[in-house]
Amino acid sequence: MDRKLERALSSRRSPSHAARASESGDGGGDDDSKNRKHGAVAGRFANLVRVARTYSGNLLLLFALLLAGAFFLSWAPLPPPAVVCVSPYHSAARNALVGADLVGLASDFGVLGVPWCRAKHDRTVEWTPKDLLNGLQEFVPIYETRPIQDSNHIGFDHSFGLWFMARWLKPDLMIESGAYRGYSTWILRQAMPATRIISIVPVHPDKHLNEGPSYVDENCTYFSGSDFVDFGSVDWNNVMSKHGISDFSRVLLFFDDHQNQLKRLKQALSAGFQHLIFEDNYDTGTGDHYTLRQICDQYYIRGGGHSCFRDSDEARTRAKRKMLWEKAVDTPELCGKEGAWWGVQGYMRDNFNSSNKAVSYKQHFQNSRFVESVLDIYWELPPVAGPSLTHQIRYDPARTQEPIVEDGKFHLFKKLGLARLEASLFNQYTQMVYIKVSAPPLTGT
Repeated sequence: MDRKLERALSSRRSPSHAARASESGDGGGDDDSKNRKHGAVAGRFANLVRVARTYSGNLLLLFALLLAGAFFLSWAPLPPPAVVCVSPYHSAARNALVGADLVGLASDFGVLGVPWCRAKHDRTVEWTPKDLLNGLQEFVPIYETRPIQDSNHIGFDHSFGLWFMARWLKPDLMIESGAYRGYSTWILRQAMPATRIISIVPVHPDKHLNEGPSYVDENCTYFSGSDFVDFGSVDWNNVMSKHGISDFSRVLLFFDDHQNQLKRLKQALSAGFQHLIFEDNYDTGTGDHYTLRQICDQYYIRGGGHSCFRDSDEARTRAKRKMLWEKAVDTPELCGKEGAWWGVQGYMRDNFNSSNKAVSYKQHFQNSRFVESVLDIYWELPPVAGPSLTHQIRYDPARTQEPIVEDGKFHLFKKLGLARLEASLFNQYTQMVYIKVSAPPLTGT
């Protein structure tokens, strides 16, 4: 059974960059070290010949000199091997450390599959890769004025994604669940300067001033402190009426509250909302809450499903990538008891992992079918740029789609202003996702 499954999983993987380079002849040129070695041997032989000519009348001496030369060359000491002392996560040296066979794995986007939730009508977003590039050029100068500078909040990739999508969708009201010190509120405000915001956060951002700068927005209604109400418990009809909103499809929801995303999806759908963005859309085997990415990681979806067979191609690839990326997941981490790989080792995490409920594969499968029944659009934000440009060392590109700025395009990376940013700002990517939802079609009569 596992062998058959492995063949199915192997078929979804693309050839590594190293294999393509080998086929095209890259890296297969002359070896200078070999040329130098051969040149030295030729020089030594020439010296012997010159000595022999001096004593050309004595054939016995010539023969003795040739034997002595051969003996000398065979016992000549070789140079000592080079010793490399680097961190395994050092972006510049990681390929040299692990060997040439892993060069293609270093940034081989999607080699382990990228499961993509299926929408009802195969619709996708209106924006294009060119729109994303134009947006990046506009956003970088805005980002450099952010009031909260540390990288312990939303990283650059997701900051750009939230700003870009909010500005493109142009909602009449923006609601965020989870704001901490108000950084995401600031991002939403830069996207839509005059649009009202509702921020649901247990502790008001100004209570965190002892931890560093915070942002409080004048045109924002805060459900915090004694006024805090969880998103799922808000009387949204009443709140929308107070804000003059009659069309719930004109509202954008942003979730960065580390709650079960299936739960939040059902709550939003029940209230009548259609446009949702989830900040931390963690991959299978990672994170502190159940996500759409985990739910849609299914065998019947291209790039989905996993093998817990320890001697499989997937297991070997995961083991190698664990050496390259801090957040890569190897097979022992992926698989729990009795081969449960879905969610996080067969569990649905919730509320910052304070709730950890076991879920059967049957239920996990049913969850994916429900999500598909309500999805009109599913779109994961790509990474802003490849790791050879950003020098990020955390997320594994093997489970990620191609970046907006591909590896090797340093001129474009610099032109967009991205080279001015610290590498740590690119370490927070977790597949931010935008979805548009609607009630499932009625069945029966």
